[in-house]
Amino acid sequence: MAKFKFRLATLLRMREAARDRRRAELGEAYRVDDLLRANLEHLGKELDWLRGQCRKVAGPGTINVDRLVDSQRYELVLRSQQDQLATQRTAVGEEIERRRETLLAADREVHVLEKLRDKQADRHRHQENRLEIKQLDEIARQRATRGAYQ
Repeated sequence: MAKFKFRLATLLRMREAARDRRRAELGEAYRVDDLLRANLEHLGKELDWLRGQCRKVAGPGTINVDRLVDSQRYELVLRSQQDQLATQRTAVGEEIERRRETLLAADREVHVLEKLRDKQADRHRHQENRLEIKQLDEIARQRATRGAYQ
């Protein structure tokens, strides 16, 4: 019985490797998004802390105007960084979507070749079974004709 050999096995391996690269690229984009999200959360906590400090400074009693002005300037810097990170995160989100679509396309290409391989393997098994049945029939016929002459 001849062993099945998929003629496009090399192409299938190449497409699988490309799909795996796309998967890794998507994972990297997710890691960048997670890092940006963590930075945004950190900035949010920093702003909350700063606002609390401003409330303390602006509370009853003597007011340290320089400290209050410095706190407001620092808040503007933090808000600017927050806006920058939000813009970067939006861009990364678009990149994630693009990479997800690329991965889906690569996955479809692999799936098409796998279906073709499976169909060809089934056809090969069917042909091998038919050949084996023919051979068994021939052996049975030869035995029957030998038995008739003996």
